[in-house]
Amino acid sequence: MINLFNKKLQCEQCDKKFVKYEELVDHARHHHHHAIVKCDNCGKEFIHEKDRLRHSREEHQKKMEGRVHKSEHKHENKSPSPQDEVDAHMRNFSDNF
Repeated sequence: MINLFNKKLQCEQCDKKFVKYEELVDHARHHHHHAIVKCDNCGKEFIHEKDRLRHSREEHQKKMEGRVHKSEHKHENKSPSPQDEVDAHMRNFSDNF
């Protein structure tokens, strides 16, 4: 996360300020024993679930859209590969959420 305009990130519990988000997460984990949520795709840690969801949507959804777009341009006469079947299943599975 880029900290634009050198804004400081503030702990909600003790008002201590940090320059890097990772420092704030580490502080919350060790000083307040706050439960930390991790991104399932890359392991990045967040204090709030809403931040993890935003990260996942902004960072990892782009990759999935690229895979969907790529699969749309395949030749029709080819039988689907095992990876194509997995991709189709993942698209259908994620649509249920």
